[in-house]
Amino acid sequence: MSADSPRIRRLADWDHDALSGLAAEYGTPLYVTDLDRVAANYNRIDDAFAGIECMYAAKANTGQAVVARLLEEGAHIECAAAGELHRAVEAGAEPNTLQYTATNPPANDLDWVVDFWETEAPELTVTIGATDTLDRLEARGFDGRLAIRVNPGIGAGHHEKVATGKDAKFGIPHEDVPVVAADAAERFDLVGLHAHVGSGMLTAEDLDAHRRALERVAEAAESIEADLGAGQDSGAEDAALEFVDVGGGFGVPYREDEAPLDLDAVADYLHETFDAVDARLKVEPGRYVVADASLVLTEVNTIKPAAESTVVGVDASLATMIRPAMFDSYHPIRNISAHGGDGGTEDGAGGTDRETIPASVGGPLCTSADVFCTGRLIAEPRRGDLLAIGNTGAYGIELANQFHSQPKPAEVGLSGGEVSVLRGREGYEDLLDHERLR
Repeated sequence: MSADSPRIRRLADWDHDALSGLAAEYGTPLYVTDLDRVAANYNRIDDAFAGIECMYAAKANTGQAVVARLLEEGAHIECAAAGELHRAVEAGAEPNTLQYTATNPPANDLDWVVDFWETEAPELTVTIGATDTLDRLEARGFDGRLAIRVNPGIGAGHHEKVATGKDAKFGIPHEDVPVVAADAAERFDLVGLHAHVGSGMLTAEDLDAHRRALERVAEAAESIEADLGAGQDSGAEDAALEFVDVGGGFGVPYREDEAPLDLDAVADYLHETFDAVDARLKVEPGRYVVADASLVLTEVNTIKPAAESTVVGVDASLATMIRPAMFDSYHPIRNISAHGGDGGTEDGAGGTDRETIPASVGGPLCTSADVFCTGRLIAEPRRGDLLAIGNTGAYGIELANQFHSQPKPAEVGLSGGEVSVLRGREGYEDLLDHERLR
């Protein structure tokens, strides 16, 4: 890992002159993704979690360049949908290294996955979160590597919509897992357990909940290993679990005053919690790897004074980056035009002589949800200014959409000082690609 790769990358740390040049050349709104930072983040967590296999949860960002770069770094890929398996293979993943974690999988997904297993990936690991998925897989002829997702009944994370550890949608109740495991071992090659407590865990409260949830997963693993281990007396050489995958959810500091996650402390309690479990541990970070590696550049088009804050209209919208509207999430915003290239602060010194004013930044869509911030102190925006919205690498471009008939934005990648187009900008003609008048 590069010595010049800090644990935190703030919005002020980006090269402002370079960002201005990218906006001028490629237009706005524009995603900018630093692939070198993606690699550095992955290697940091891989180094901290010594003795634990570190995968990448692709749903955070399935961009082909992102996945390909992580494959170069040695990551295996965890996929939550059949389409993600396809994207991972297209990016260069070896099919037999993939892990598929199904949540209420549609029939088409299971059909595709079983065919993929039969024709290309006999060592594919399929993770189930409901007992009837066992029957659906068996009916399709699948009898391969299988893991069971455990619902520990305890959730954690930055928003209730991502506290999956206590949501009945995800996994089998921890107290039921040993019985389900016994059934699964009769029909499949049971190789592991899986759990995911939540997303964006950063506070001491989050980590305490995470540890308590994983203690329940460890108890289930110990019970299963004891039961399956007893079967080894009758010649079952591979009875014990191969792995326990404790998911990801490791948070990153979105707010400027937040400290980074203490990875060493997390690694310590992971080892302690699973000390009595023979299976090897896996983690699958997604957000931690990609969040601060991307930002969105957007141009100011409207300035409208209002009673409590200035309304600042920009060309990005919730179709570009929906997280604030969907999760009420905080993303740092910086007026690049006011700061030049020196990375100064937004306090009227060190890079700008503009006054900071309370601003509400929003896009062109006809809904009050199309707002990136309300009453945020920003160096006074002017029409034509370039704003940067930070920490958009996780679930940013992944959730981009065409609501309000907005073409999806372009994305450029940075690597080794070179710039490349990762996604071309859509035009209005692209909005009708799959639509038929009659």
